[in-house]
Amino acid sequence: MSTPLLFQPISFRSVTARNRIVVAPMCQYSAQDGLGSDWHVQHLGSKAAGGAGIVMAEATAVSATGRITPNCLGGYKAEHQAALARIASVITLCGSVPAIQLAHAGRKASSHVPWEGGKPIPVEKGGWTPVAPSALPSVEGATVPHPLSTSEITGVISEFAALARMSREAGFKLVEIHGAHGYLGHSFLSPISNQRNDGYGGDLAGRARFLLEVIDAVRSEWPEDLPLWVRLSCTDWVPGGLTIEDTVAVARMIAATGKVDLIDCSSGGVSPEQKIHSLHPGYQVPFADAIRHQAKIATGAVGLITEPTHAAEILANGRADVVLLARALLADPAWPLRAAKALGVKPDLLPQYLRATL
Repeated sequence: MSTPLLFQPISFRSVTARNRIVVAPMCQYSAQDGLGSDWHVQHLGSKAAGGAGIVMAEATAVSATGRITPNCLGGYKAEHQAALARIASVITLCGSVPAIQLAHAGRKASSHVPWEGGKPIPVEKGGWTPVAPSALPSVEGATVPHPLSTSEITGVISEFAALARMSREAGFKLVEIHGAHGYLGHSFLSPISNQRNDGYGGDLAGRARFLLEVIDAVRSEWPEDLPLWVRLSCTDWVPGGLTIEDTVAVARMIAATGKVDLIDCSSGGVSPEQKIHSLHPGYQVPFADAIRHQAKIATGAVGLITEPTHAAEILANGRADVVLLARALLADPAWPLRAAKALGVKPDLLPQYLRATL
């Protein structure tokens, strides 16, 4: 029996992953002023040792203002680079491709960590004023964000480029631009959050301008032989918001640049009014399928993918090129080993862990 695609290597530019299982970026809210720690090293190292092909560090803020919470990982100070280098090193040591997500929280910044309720932190209680395309708060009662001027947008784009450079110097081999979940890139794309009437607003092309300029800036600091991904929310799940048809059009714009290798297909996050039509295993896979075939660019499927046979089916039927797992790998860092056994595949493990296959 041939090896399922899930366990076949996959290459993006000069980088080859041992399989098509990707550890999705998962915020740990465990940094101090952006500085990573042993927590991040053990968290991500365990996923690499467990056998995933690509391990992606969580949303890493391009600035202090761009953090979701005061405890988010960052890459906006020189002293952050050593911690990021440790993370990249341990992922590499354990046999996975080290990846990192470049992020700016936009109007969803200055929030409490989830286990403390996740609500916005007012400026007078230690929070900060978020920035956004328009002066529209993310939820009722949140601080009204500062609408970015054109020159300020240019500054934020430069921050993405600077973090790409730091990521390269830290030893990462893949970067992903976060353009989903209501954060800054997504808030420019969505008509729910972008009501500008200048060149960064209006029609879909105008709303996509920020993201396309971020892609250009990141690629200017990111080597041509290393892959660049973009995460998108493929629908807002809100009437009048982004639809999959809009996102296919954006994906075509991205593909036309020749600078991006894969669209990581998620959804939602821009509005508390969202209503997901049917929350079931693989509910977002149709987005990856549509973009892959209509925009002619590789895609990643994510969202309630927990069973090995399901993950294998998604790839076997050409619905995506990789699968990204989060909660399943939080519960079981060795999920790839379990999946290999279930699918009758000999896993590609570190020699120290080979006894786990017996």
